Amino acid sequence: MEVAGCGRCDGQGPLGGDLIGPNPTDRAKAGSKKSILVDGAGGPLSVVVAGANVNDFKLLRATLEAVVIDRPACVQHLCLDKGYDNAVGELETIINGYVPHIRRIGEEKLDNKGNKRKKARRWVVERTLAWLSKCRTLLVRYEKKSSNYLGLVKLACALLWFRRYHRLTVLG
Repeated sequence: MEVAGCGRCDGQGPLGGDLIGPNPTDRAKAGSKKSILVDGAGGPLSVVVAGANVNDFKLLRATLEAVVIDRPACVQHLCLDKGYDNAVGELETIINGYVPHIRRIGEEKLDNKGNKRKKARRWVVERTLAWLSKCRTLLVRYEKKSSNYLGLVKLACALLWFRRYHRLTVLG
Protein backbone atom coordinates (compact mmCIF):
# COMPACT_ATOMS: atom_id res chain seq x y z
CA MET A 1 0.00 0.00 0.00
CA GLU A 2 1.31 3.44 -0.92
CA VAL A 3 1.12 6.50 1.27
CA ALA A 4 -0.75 9.40 -0.27
CA GLY A 5 1.22 12.59 -0.74
CA CYS A 6 4.58 10.88 -0.70
CA GLY A 7 5.26 11.96 -4.28
CA ARG A 8 7.64 9.12 -5.01
CA CYS A 9 6.97 5.95 -6.94
CA ASP A 10 9.11 3.13 -8.18
CA GLY A 11 11.59 4.35 -10.73
CA GLN A 12 11.80 7.90 -9.43
CA GLY A 13 15.15 9.38 -8.55
CA PRO A 14 16.42 10.32 -5.11
CA LEU A 15 14.72 13.21 -3.37
CA GLY A 16 17.23 15.89 -4.41
CA GLY A 17 18.51 14.33 -7.60
CA ASP A 18 21.91 13.01 -8.52
CA LEU A 19 25.23 14.88 -8.42
CA ILE A 20 24.29 17.13 -5.52
CA GLY A 21 26.03 17.56 -2.21
CA PRO A 22 26.06 19.73 0.90
CA ASN A 23 27.21 23.24 0.04
CA PRO A 24 29.99 24.21 2.46
CA THR A 25 29.21 27.93 2.14
CA ASP A 26 25.41 27.79 2.40
CA ARG A 27 24.53 26.04 5.68
CA ALA A 28 25.06 22.61 4.08
CA LYS A 29 22.03 22.93 1.81
CA ALA A 30 22.09 20.50 -1.08
CA GLY A 31 23.53 22.07 -4.21
CA SER A 32 25.53 21.53 -7.35
CA LYS A 33 28.65 23.10 -8.84
CA LYS A 34 29.57 24.03 -12.40
CA SER A 35 33.22 23.68 -13.38
CA ILE A 36 33.78 25.71 -16.54
CA LEU A 37 36.69 26.32 -18.91
CA VAL A 38 36.58 29.59 -20.88
CA ASP A 39 38.73 31.29 -23.49
CA GLY A 40 40.38 34.67 -22.90
CA ALA A 41 37.22 36.59 -23.78
CA GLY A 42 34.91 34.51 -21.58
CA GLY A 43 33.48 32.14 -24.20
CA PRO A 44 32.67 28.77 -22.60
CA LEU A 45 34.68 25.84 -23.99
CA SER A 46 33.66 23.07 -21.59
CA VAL A 47 31.46 22.58 -18.56
CA VAL A 48 31.09 19.81 -15.97
CA VAL A 49 28.47 19.48 -13.22
CA ALA A 50 29.15 17.95 -9.78
CA GLY A 51 27.98 18.16 -6.20
CA ALA A 52 28.70 21.37 -4.31
CA ASN A 53 30.99 19.57 -1.85
CA VAL A 54 33.44 18.28 -4.51
CA ASN A 55 36.80 20.04 -4.49
CA ASP A 56 37.68 21.99 -7.63
CA PHE A 57 40.87 20.10 -8.43
CA LYS A 58 38.95 16.81 -8.59
CA LEU A 59 36.92 18.21 -11.50
CA LEU A 60 39.92 19.52 -13.44
CA ARG A 61 40.53 16.39 -15.53
CA ALA A 62 36.87 16.04 -16.52
CA THR A 63 36.65 19.73 -17.37
CA LEU A 64 39.76 19.68 -19.56
CA GLU A 65 38.60 16.51 -21.34
CA ALA A 66 35.11 17.92 -22.02
CA VAL A 67 36.33 20.63 -24.43
CA VAL A 68 33.93 20.69 -27.38
CA ILE A 69 36.25 22.13 -30.05
CA ASP A 70 39.66 21.14 -31.38
CA ARG A 71 42.48 22.94 -29.68
CA PRO A 72 44.94 24.93 -31.82
CA ALA A 73 48.51 23.70 -32.12
CA CYS A 74 49.99 26.79 -30.41
CA VAL A 75 51.08 26.92 -26.77
CA GLN A 76 48.11 27.51 -24.49
CA HIS A 77 48.19 28.89 -20.96
CA LEU A 78 45.76 27.95 -18.20
CA CYS A 79 45.15 30.34 -15.29
CA LEU A 80 43.93 28.64 -12.12
CA ASP A 81 43.14 29.92 -8.65
CA LYS A 82 44.40 28.72 -5.26
CA GLY A 83 41.99 25.78 -5.22
CA TYR A 84 44.27 24.01 -7.71
CA ASP A 85 47.52 24.61 -5.81
CA ASN A 86 48.52 20.98 -5.34
CA ALA A 87 50.36 18.26 -7.24
CA VAL A 88 47.17 16.95 -8.90
CA GLY A 89 46.21 20.35 -10.32
CA GLU A 90 49.62 21.05 -11.79
CA LEU A 91 50.06 17.51 -13.14
CA GLU A 92 46.65 17.44 -14.85
CA THR A 93 47.35 20.79 -16.45
CA ILE A 94 50.69 19.63 -17.86
CA ILE A 95 49.32 16.25 -19.01
CA ASN A 96 46.60 18.00 -21.01
CA GLY A 97 49.17 20.20 -22.76
CA TYR A 98 48.66 23.54 -21.01
CA VAL A 99 51.21 25.82 -19.39
CA PRO A 100 49.96 26.17 -15.79
CA HIS A 101 49.64 29.53 -14.04
CA ILE A 102 48.42 28.65 -10.56
CA ARG A 103 48.10 31.22 -7.80
CA ARG A 104 49.98 29.77 -4.83
CA ILE A 105 48.41 29.59 -1.39
CA GLY A 106 49.79 32.40 0.76
CA GLU A 107 51.27 34.21 -2.23
CA GLU A 108 50.86 37.96 -2.13
CA LYS A 109 49.75 39.96 -5.15
CA LEU A 110 52.79 42.26 -4.91
CA ASP A 111 55.69 42.77 -7.30
CA ASN A 112 59.38 43.11 -6.30
CA LYS A 113 58.92 46.77 -5.28
CA GLY A 114 56.02 45.95 -2.98
CA ASN A 115 53.37 47.42 -5.27
CA LYS A 116 50.19 45.63 -6.22
CA ARG A 117 50.36 43.61 -9.42
CA LYS A 118 47.69 43.16 -12.04
CA LYS A 119 44.42 41.59 -10.97
CA ALA A 120 43.99 37.86 -11.42
CA ARG A 121 42.21 36.66 -14.56
CA ARG A 122 39.56 34.86 -12.51
CA TRP A 123 37.05 37.61 -13.31
CA VAL A 124 36.69 36.22 -16.86
CA VAL A 125 35.31 32.95 -15.49
CA GLU A 126 33.16 34.75 -12.91
CA ARG A 127 31.67 36.94 -15.64
CA THR A 128 30.78 33.87 -17.73
CA LEU A 129 29.14 32.24 -14.70
CA ALA A 130 27.18 35.47 -14.17
CA TRP A 131 26.05 35.35 -17.81
CA LEU A 132 24.90 31.76 -17.30
CA SER A 133 23.01 32.71 -14.15
CA LYS A 134 20.89 35.11 -16.24
CA CYS A 135 19.14 32.00 -17.54
CA ARG A 136 16.49 31.50 -14.87
CA THR A 137 16.42 27.73 -15.14
CA LEU A 138 20.13 27.56 -14.20
CA LEU A 139 19.94 29.92 -11.25
CA VAL A 140 18.09 27.33 -9.15
CA ARG A 141 18.49 23.69 -10.09
CA TYR A 142 15.04 22.14 -10.46
CA GLU A 143 16.08 19.08 -12.49
CA LYS A 144 16.59 15.84 -10.62
CA LYS A 145 18.69 14.22 -13.32
CA SER A 146 22.14 15.72 -13.67
CA SER A 147 22.16 14.91 -17.39
CA ASN A 148 19.13 17.17 -17.91
CA TYR A 149 20.75 19.96 -15.91
CA LEU A 150 24.03 19.59 -17.81
CA GLY A 151 22.10 19.74 -21.09
CA LEU A 152 20.50 23.02 -20.05
CA VAL A 153 23.88 24.44 -19.04
CA LYS A 154 25.36 23.45 -22.41
CA LEU A 155 22.38 24.99 -24.20
CA ALA A 156 22.96 28.24 -22.30
CA CYS A 157 26.65 28.11 -23.31
CA ALA A 158 25.64 27.67 -26.94
CA LEU A 159 23.31 30.66 -26.57
CA LEU A 160 26.24 32.73 -25.26
CA TRP A 161 28.29 31.79 -28.32
CA PHE A 162 25.36 32.60 -30.64
CA ARG A 163 24.89 36.04 -29.08
CA ARG A 164 28.61 36.68 -29.30
CA TYR A 165 28.74 35.67 -32.98
CA HIS A 166 25.61 37.69 -33.76
CA ARG A 167 27.02 40.79 -32.06
CA LEU A 168 30.28 40.48 -34.05
CA THR A 169 28.53 40.02 -37.40
CA VAL A 170 25.95 42.77 -36.91
CA LEU A 171 28.21 45.36 -35.30
CA GLY A 172 31.50 44.31 -36.88
